[in-house]
Amino acid sequence: MGAARTMSPRPVWLRPAMAAGLALAVAVALYAFGRIHTPDYAGSLFGRRGDDANLLKAQLGTALLGLALYQLILALWMYRRLPGAGAAPRPVPLAHRIGGAVLFVLSLPVAYHCITTYGVQLDNARVALHSLAGCFFYGAFAAKVLLVRSRYLPAWALPVAGGTLVTLIAILWSSAALWQLTQP
Repeated sequence: MGAARTMSPRPVWLRPAMAAGLALAVAVALYAFGRIHTPDYAGSLFGRRGDDANLLKAQLGTALLGLALYQLILALWMYRRLPGAGAAPRPVPLAHRIGGAVLFVLSLPVAYHCITTYGVQLDNARVALHSLAGCFFYGAFAAKVLLVRSRYLPAWALPVAGGTLVTLIAILWSSAALWQLTQP
């Protein structure tokens, strides 16, 4: 009588590969929608239109950047990479999850206004960068949600996913909110 066979978990590369595929699929879907959708330049954001809506988006974008930096600090603390902070107390992972949920929900009206009012535009470098980063942000967010639920990951997977999100938010902010807030 032989020893019972134990089933090994999926290959360690499979979950990150699936997450990358999901990220790409979401980004391509948003890109396609933004390219075929007819922009409605009269669209409003919480009743504000035109420059008033863009100013509100810039303010919300600045709040999103602040939340992204908060998320980065909490993640560094949880992974003991925050110099001098020691081990993170028990509430830190919960605060990180709540912060991520708030960030995502706060981003939705901004993204909805961007994609329905302007679509994906590739006319100039700043706008193209912003449009593409917006598409990739939601793909990266979907990938991170998939990865965070997995027990079998390479050690680099979550930091790369989280770092990608923070980087994309910084790109989105600098290509739109910063530009809007510094216009005369």
